[in-house]
Amino acid sequence: MSTTRQAFTGHFYRDPHTWIDSNGTRNWVCRAANFVVVASQAKENAVLTRNTSQQSDEYFILLPKNSAAVINANGQELNSDGNSLFIAPPGDSQIRMVNEGWVYRIFSKNARDLLEMAPNHQDWDNVTDVAELTNWPEPVNGFKLRHYQLDDYIRTDTTMRLFRTRNLMVNIFLPSTAPRDIQKMSPHSHPDYEQGSLAVQGAYIHHLRYPWTPDLSTWHADEHIVASAPSMCVIPPNVIHTSQAVGEKGMQLVDIFAPPRKDFSLRPGLVCNHDEYPLPADIQQ
Repeated sequence: MSTTRQAFTGHFYRDPHTWIDSNGTRNWVCRAANFVVVASQAKENAVLTRNTSQQSDEYFILLPKNSAAVINANGQELNSDGNSLFIAPPGDSQIRMVNEGWVYRIFSKNARDLLEMAPNHQDWDNVTDVAELTNWPEPVNGFKLRHYQLDDYIRTDTTMRLFRTRNLMVNIFLPSTAPRDIQKMSPHSHPDYEQGSLAVQGAYIHHLRYPWTPDLSTWHADEHIVASAPSMCVIPPNVIHTSQAVGEKGMQLVDIFAPPRKDFSLRPGLVCNHDEYPLPADIQQ
């Protein structure tokens, strides 16, 4: 077994920002092997843009509650008062903030200009333990700006809300109504992909246990990473992990995977936009 990498956490609320726009918006970048997240503390009327030379594939735009914005792409314009997820198509796109608020953009590693801006970008120079990033079939009716009002996807049988593009998947959990029951934790690991745990509200403790190899000198002690929102913990393959919401209520976590998880995609109806994004031919439904 090869040496297991340690997790990386970007604490956007306390780390130095990666860059600041001319309009005063502060931006933080954090990457994994196959995806990169930009967290922006945007000013009112701020404009966040991507152009064709930068953006060759789709990306997610997550607007938390009360972050109102107007999104433009491919000749479409859509408005949101917040608590929304968008999928922006390849090419030019624009986010114009109606008020001050946080915005989270989630890109694949094809956004190479952003990868190189991440403070932790060199950590992935020689990574070989994650699944290859491949494109699944193109979406039904082609690339276009897609909008999902998150309140429309609340279910009584799960706290999960899964969405995917051709090469990304997010799981936008319902906000917690109470601290996590410490007798109902869910430690698990993934064999060949990383998990990004993006905290957008409240605080979490990410509990991590690293596998032992025959070489004791490579062992890592258990970690219990306290991370308030906004922050992102990047968890490597094979690391046993579980996240504990702390606080009274309203804590919210978003999990990120690239490529999309096959196990989730094969569970009928679990992915909210499954009818828009076909499965590859080699994945049986």
